[in-house]
Amino acid sequence: MNLTTFAFIITGVLLNAAAQLLLKAGTNALGGAIHLTAQNWFATAIKVISQLPILAGLTCYAISVVVWIIGLSRADVTLAYPMLSLGYIATAVGAYLFLGEVVSVQRMVAMAVIIVGVAMMART
Repeated sequence: MNLTTFAFIITGVLLNAAAQLLLKAGTNALGGAIHLTAQNWFATAIKVISQLPILAGLTCYAISVVVWIIGLSRADVTLAYPMLSLGYIATAVGAYLFLGEVVSVQRMVAMAVIIVGVAMMART
């Protein structure tokens, strides 16, 4: 995989991770878990889509799909798809830094395993 292809793949992964973090920030701003009923679904939908972080997250998703398609056009899916695993790491680090979530030792070990696995896949 050349540098340009890698850049497309990683950009897609990072945009996807950013989307997750923005969506979570938007749901946090709503003040709790979302509970849909037949009576409140429309009002809840309006509240959800009026959150700027949620709109930004959806925008990141849309852009990530375009970037990902470009990356896939340049790389084997057997190499590109495992790179999505790096999104777990980016999301966990972002959740720790920006959302104040706790990343346990067990999660850190799991992230290390992911890094080793992706590195092994990339070297083939």
